[in-house]
Amino acid sequence: MMHTTTATAPRRAARAGLTAAALLLAAAAPASAEARSGGDYLYLMVTKGDSRSSDTRGTLLLCDPPQGHGRATEACAQLAAAGGDIGALPAADVYCPMLYAPVTVQASGQWNGRPVEYRETFSNGCVMAARTGAVFALES
Repeated sequence: MMHTTTATAPRRAARAGLTAAALLLAAAAPASAEARSGGDYLYLMVTKGDSRSSDTRGTLLLCDPPQGHGRATEACAQLAAAGGDIGALPAADVYCPMLYAPVTVQASGQWNGRPVEYRETFSNGCVMAARTGAVFALES
């Protein structure tokens, strides 16, 4: 499920700038040779807030062997169990507050030789954690 909103021109420009920065970071990642060799990898980004006051974090998750992420082993195991499909990760049975503090997650890379593209906005970090497990657990 993907949630989108209509953006004004300045917001689109800000998003384009964030996307360009993420692509530059991904291109500069030292593990890019590993990613090209056919292993499972995902470049993950978590953005808290809206485009005007966003706090974005990102990392490259490698899964053979697990590295590049604070909880790489757990994230890779969860992804392996779901066949690399982030949307198929089982949701945790937790109660989350009905607080609106949007968190947008993005993933791009490859799993079992297939391209992976995922983007979703959750109402808050608790809902994101419940739906994505360790995959987007990017601590500051």
